[in-house]
Amino acid sequence: MNQTPLQSNAELLFLGSGTSMGVPTLGCGCAVCHSADARNNRMRASIALRYADAEGLQRTVLIDTGPDFRTQALRFGVDRVDAVLYTHGHADHILGFDDLRPLTFGKHANTPLYADDETAAIIERVFDYTFSKVDRYPTSARVDLHRLSTEPGTTLPLFGACFERIPVIHGRNIIAGYRFGSAAYLTDMSDIPEASFERLQGLDVVVLDALRREPHPSHSHLDKSVALAERIGAKQTYFTHISHDLDHGPTEETLPAGIHLAYDGLRVAFNMGDDSVCAAAAASA
Repeated sequence: MNQTPLQSNAELLFLGSGTSMGVPTLGCGCAVCHSADARNNRMRASIALRYADAEGLQRTVLIDTGPDFRTQALRFGVDRVDAVLYTHGHADHILGFDDLRPLTFGKHANTPLYADDETAAIIERVFDYTFSKVDRYPTSARVDLHRLSTEPGTTLPLFGACFERIPVIHGRNIIAGYRFGSAAYLTDMSDIPEASFERLQGLDVVVLDALRREPHPSHSHLDKSVALAERIGAKQTYFTHISHDLDHGPTEETLPAGIHLAYDGLRVAFNMGDDSVCAAAAASA
């Protein structure tokens, strides 16, 4: 299985590929939760993107900080974080925020975080001691929380790369996916708005939610995710936010060519490109 696009200057690292309860799931005696296949051991979904900026400095950008972030960082060698983008404010995507603290100390500038207004408000409320302007906890994370617009075509330049917010449907809510160069990450989605498909053309890599075999009100299921992947047409598709309903090996064998289940620690090369997309978007706004 070839996991490397023809052109690559960046790496996408799956810190976690599991659903909100993780796999093994507490109290469950199923075969997947007791599997000897390490790919079935799934921490909560998150990724790290690694690429070099224009000066050659290696950068690490996270998408989400779930409750397993400390373990993920130790296991996969995440020893610096330059920025974090958030998809939405559910617990399994934000509760590792406080573990950013030691990675923000001793830096010349605060670590930037990016989220839409609703998600930012949740983060500020849950971690009030970090953001409070009165009696702020002295060893809180050194961060700056920036609001991202939910307007179509919202882009964000970061360290010479361009990140584009891609709206996706998560049950009754619209949350954020992200495109960056030749890759896109669309976790926790039950569907994709028609307008977002237009922003997902020409991808080498796309990551999609695929919770289980049966339909679910707020997550895409396996057959639907395969259909979405085929419509998007990326060279390689990886499914994430996977529950204990999907046994990695047997499920992988049933998937079409170019479509795979992700697993914790999987590294995928892609082309990050540069921030010219952001410049073009700004010029046309």
